[in-house]
Amino acid sequence: MAEAQNSPTLNSVRAGGPPPMGSTTAGQIAVAAESTVATRMSAPPSFDVADFPVPHGREEEWRFTPLERLRGLHDGTAVANGGGVKVDVQAPEGVTVETVGRDDARLGRAGTPVDRVAAQAYSAFEQAGVVTVPKETVLTEPIRIAVHGEGGVAYGHQVIELGAFAEAVVVIDHTGDAVLAANVDYVLGDGAKLTVVSVQDWDDKAVHVGQHNALIGRDATFKSFVVTFGGDVVRLHPRVAYAGTGGEAELFGLYFTDAGQHQEHRLLVDHNTPHCKSNVMYKGALQGEEAHAVWIGDVLIEAKAEGTDTYEMNRNLVLTDGARVDSVPNLEIETGEIVGAGHASATGRFDDEQLFYLMARGIPEHEARRLVVRGFFAELVQQIGVADIEERLLAKIEEELEASVA
Repeated sequence: MAEAQNSPTLNSVRAGGPPPMGSTTAGQIAVAAESTVATRMSAPPSFDVADFPVPHGREEEWRFTPLERLRGLHDGTAVANGGGVKVDVQAPEGVTVETVGRDDARLGRAGTPVDRVAAQAYSAFEQAGVVTVPKETVLTEPIRIAVHGEGGVAYGHQVIELGAFAEAVVVIDHTGDAVLAANVDYVLGDGAKLTVVSVQDWDDKAVHVGQHNALIGRDATFKSFVVTFGGDVVRLHPRVAYAGTGGEAELFGLYFTDAGQHQEHRLLVDHNTPHCKSNVMYKGALQGEEAHAVWIGDVLIEAKAEGTDTYEMNRNLVLTDGARVDSVPNLEIETGEIVGAGHASATGRFDDEQLFYLMARGIPEHEARRLVVRGFFAELVQQIGVADIEERLLAKIEEELEASVA
């Protein structure tokens, strides 16, 4: 497996230090040109869709995305028809679940749309869901949000807010067929602890574009698991910012990209506050002709964010010919007074030594390959902490591997 690791300092980032990793195809790595977070955006963040030009694919933030397969989400031609998705929320006692109008003051507090589709989603939704966990409430059962596509076009907005020192696990499950653009806001009060598991298990023709914004309070902890299996095109943009010192973010991701699928995860961790931490780990496996995965990992350490400690890693396992990965980790550091900062990207095929070791002990090749892939994903799945979701993901991985062996 080819791997590149960088732990840039302030000087190396500004003076042309090691560039971030770029395009990767079947273990072949090409270096991409270095750019800043700001220069990769065609317009400043805005809630107004008119502030964003219609993308044409030449823009930095859209160059990997097959615009022709977004079904009009990017240019305003996708019109919600009332039959796009059905949302069902199941919450333990003590949690408030509301449906609110567009003028509710709680909407949009965690972050502002950073591209035209996110702004279109914010401009077009009719009602939003707000789930509130009161302060000092510790939930022993997950909040479950089921988003089921019913074949149409939909725009959505969801807010999940935890009061000070509250603790909760939220599972957001996407299934069915839809053309969906949605924003999700996570707002954590001081000392709160939130774990979110977002599962994209769409049918084959679904299109899903989403921006996930997390605003982390003082000494609060945010843990996110983004799991992507299904859909024709899935493009997700998780973003994290801090509202107080001592905040911690862990962003985990798992994706399994099949023939013809495009799965794109674009992350930004904005260290805008001193003495906060972040850790990013995304892993993907790809198989089949024109399977395409994109991972963009941006970490910005602002000048005022002294004492930051951050690391990000993306690893990809290419199972067949014809699959392509574009992996671009990037650190932008504006202060030298940090605890640590680093990133790494690795892409490759099966480890021949691992296969040889297992086969030498009498394990058939197809079973040895399954063991390698299961081991590749195991460290992520085991950290989810929701038993039925862990079991479901392991079963889904087995299903994908059966297809690979076939």
